[in-house]
Amino acid sequence: MGLKEEFEEHAEKVKTLPKAPSNDDMLILYGHYKQATVGPVNTSRPGMLDLRGKAKWDAWKAVEGKSQEEAMGDYITKVKQLLEAAGMAA
Repeated sequence: MGLKEEFEEHAEKVKTLPKAPSNDDMLILYGHYKQATVGPVNTSRPGMLDLRGKAKWDAWKAVEGKSQEEAMGDYITKVKQLLEAAGMAA
């Protein structure tokens, strides 16, 4: 299985967690997912009142220097950690 296929598989697996990941974990996943699928940030930072949008944008910006392949690998690793913590097979 190639990296892209494994990435897509784990993007689906994360949806099967018995409870939603913490906000911090969700932001880590979001930043790596966007870097892996879109590449570097290509939008301006949301406004001051959009706290959720700013947090998501900041999470994406934080991984901006990673290649799309690195971001996929880190995303897969994080999903595996969350699955293991939930007692589910990665």
